[in-house]
Amino acid sequence: MKGILVYAIYIFCNILVTALLIRALLSWFVRDYYSPLGKIYSALIRFTEPMVEPFRRLLSRFNTGMLDFSVLLAMVAIEVIAKILVRIILIF
Repeated sequence: MKGILVYAIYIFCNILVTALLIRALLSWFVRDYYSPLGKIYSALIRFTEPMVEPFRRLLSRFNTGMLDFSVLLAMVAIEVIAKILVRIILIF
């Protein structure tokens, strides 16, 4: 039972990190938000924004210039939370 739960946590976190990575990559290429690729990008933004927005607010206190590290911090936070959850599950 524990193995299935751990596997589910890792799969879910991998889906979230992949969505964040695709969002970051598409932000470089999408210029027309009404194109099919732009619609996919908009859907990814709606899906991932609740994870990214707290880090964006945190980083707004620091002057990072044109670089937005909030997506990277969200990826790291998801991985850390996944590892903590797995350790808690394996302890009990």
